[in-house]
Amino acid sequence: MTKRALRRPMPGQWAGLLGLCIALSAGNASAEPRSYTLPDETAQLRPSDSPGFQAAQGNCLTCHSVDYIAMQPPKKGKAFWESEVTKMIKIYHAPISEADSKVIAEYLSETY
Repeated sequence: MTKRALRRPMPGQWAGLLGLCIALSAGNASAEPRSYTLPDETAQLRPSDSPGFQAAQGNCLTCHSVDYIAMQPPKKGKAFWESEVTKMIKIYHAPISEADSKVIAEYLSETY
């Protein structure tokens, strides 16, 4: 019996092998969409007479749970909340008016 040197696979061969493995495993995956029933939201924003309370209800809760808002660092002040609201508008394109953004930041800084 003669000894043969094993040849290292070339980089392109690894990619092809990986693609083949993915293609074969995809055949076992279900193509049907999955649906989930989420529990009803139980947390609520802390009530306030501030106009920011209503503005936060109408704007923030569209994307965020109350738990997400409440878990932000406490007592960070108005500058922190103004920055957060501005980030939602400028970075994430939240459709919040300038008037609402001011009262929301004020409400959140006073309440959270």
